[in-house]
Amino acid sequence: MNYLKDYREGEKFVGIYLCKQKNVLKTKAGKTYYSLTLQDKTGTADAKIWELNNGIDDFDSLDYIKCEGMVTSYQGNIQMNVSRVRKADEVEYDPADYVPCTDKNIDEMYSDIMKYVASVHNKYLKQILEMYFVEDKEFVKNFKKHSAAKSVHHSFMGGLLEHTLSVTNMCQYFAEHYPMINRDLLITAALFHDMGKIQEISDFPQNDYTDDGQMLGHIYIGARAMEDAAAKIPNFPAKLKNELVHCILAHHGKLEFGSPKVPAIMEAMALHMADNADAKLQTLTEIFTQAGTNTGWLGFNRMFESNLRQTSQNED
Repeated sequence: MNYLKDYREGEKFVGIYLCKQKNVLKTKAGKTYYSLTLQDKTGTADAKIWELNNGIDDFDSLDYIKCEGMVTSYQGNIQMNVSRVRKADEVEYDPADYVPCTDKNIDEMYSDIMKYVASVHNKYLKQILEMYFVEDKEFVKNFKKHSAAKSVHHSFMGGLLEHTLSVTNMCQYFAEHYPMINRDLLITAALFHDMGKIQEISDFPQNDYTDDGQMLGHIYIGARAMEDAAAKIPNFPAKLKNELVHCILAHHGKLEFGSPKVPAIMEAMALHMADNADAKLQTLTEIFTQAGTNTGWLGFNRMFESNLRQTSQNED
């Protein structure tokens, strides 16, 4: 199978891919074209069908399609210009080839999560952690397999687990170096900060926003879950509950980034910084991985508001 991550600008491509999304659009001149998102287990790629001719058969979103064309680039990212396409027969593909997945060991990562759970001493925070990460088997199953985003960073199976562990590792570093931080609160908030994404984003192969995701968002969903869980624990301190909920509400850092509150306590600021760092660095990792051997300037990137390129590699 020819995987999307292996294609380079200027190459011809042919293969079977999941059409994750199909939009019928018009150019400024009024000409109809298709904008697609193709997916396999190595990730996704933007694709365009500019000429709707006899070589373009009918297909819809979430169909497996056999397509061919040329690889170009747009704003530093690979783009597939499709010239021929048809729906693939079921015998032509294995669905397992089309679910992107973390390259890290899921069981080992979850074992590290459990070590953090066991390390929390505050009895109320420990109860709320065990309520989810030990006792709620459905939550554990979903937490292990879910993505952390629709398309930006960690948008693969196991991405939520990988991102959560990475953020928690950074928060552990902060707690060790800044003694004023309440470590138990910070670690608990880190482990729960994106739990709402299980409800916000659908399972693969869709991996798209649910109705709850569109209307509520993972920040509110996660904060509400913490409120509800704390209410089930007798004598859970109101002040501690508010601090935990605040960390969830403020972890995007700014109102314009979706946070209902900006960080007002040290733990919320540390969580925001860890979350932002991991999201941004993973996004860069995915951009440069997709660029492959292209070490030149990749063009202006709207997320980073900068022209990007990989660091030169010094030979020993």
